[in-house]
Amino acid sequence: MERAKEDKDIVVLCSDSRGSASMTPFAERFPEQFVEVGIAEQNLVSISAGLAKCGKKPFAASPACFLSTRSYEQAKVDCAYSNTNVTLIGISGGISYGALGMSHHSAQDIAAMSAIPNMRVYLPSDRFQTAKLIEALLQDEKPSYVRVGRNAVEDIYTEDNCPFEMDRATVVCEGSDAAIIACGEMVKPAVDAAKLLEKEGISVSVVDMYCVKPLDKKTIIQAAEHAKLVVTAEEHAPFGGLGSMVSQVVAQECLKKVVNLALPDAPVITGNSREVFDHYGLNAEGIAKTIKENL
Repeated sequence: MERAKEDKDIVVLCSDSRGSASMTPFAERFPEQFVEVGIAEQNLVSISAGLAKCGKKPFAASPACFLSTRSYEQAKVDCAYSNTNVTLIGISGGISYGALGMSHHSAQDIAAMSAIPNMRVYLPSDRFQTAKLIEALLQDEKPSYVRVGRNAVEDIYTEDNCPFEMDRATVVCEGSDAAIIACGEMVKPAVDAAKLLEKEGISVSVVDMYCVKPLDKKTIIQAAEHAKLVVTAEEHAPFGGLGSMVSQVVAQECLKKVVNLALPDAPVITGNSREVFDHYGLNAEGIAKTIKENL
């Protein structure tokens, strides 16, 4: 908010009432820096790219399921190919729309957006890291895609202790038996799994890979070299996401077993985020069980 007050070039655009509702405080305070384009995600991205070419710093917010698919060509051509200063924010990412089902889930967006040359992809894990990331994105002029969930999540960091370096993963804790590499909402259950396993004498490191692209290969290699097993956890389909990327790096650099925890290659069950995660073992207990079975 304060940055927008200082910098009038910051503009927020939304594609429909759901995006607008989440941005109501901003819209009320800065009406001349807020635009709602209606249910028109392709227009949202192209208008944002046009504003960027006029010297503005646009943040385009829309449900991740539509932003990453319906406006894919505009994200590719108008933002990435044209190297425009646009931050695409996919709200209600992953399966956080719950009962609305597969049409509203964005379980392929990491793979899709990462496949676009010149498009960066970020999945912050809590509110403090999200704030640090947005501050960093305000300082550059390159296109990016940021996926955030719909519901509040537990804090991993604190206001006074949130280590952040642009495009470098954060090592939350270190261990020698297994390494969990997670992104987005999967980081908290990964941290909780490490705590559960510590009580059983199993030492686990946790890497918060908020920067899926560019991928922090150096931190992946370091984590893998100091562990017997690597486990990835993501709120995404099993193909083309964080698990695939980490597996590729480990296979090239240090041969260790990699187990990928992800959503299934099938329509996800109906339920809220917690119920879905519990069903597929994408929770602390499920991650801990996977590690014990594979060590």
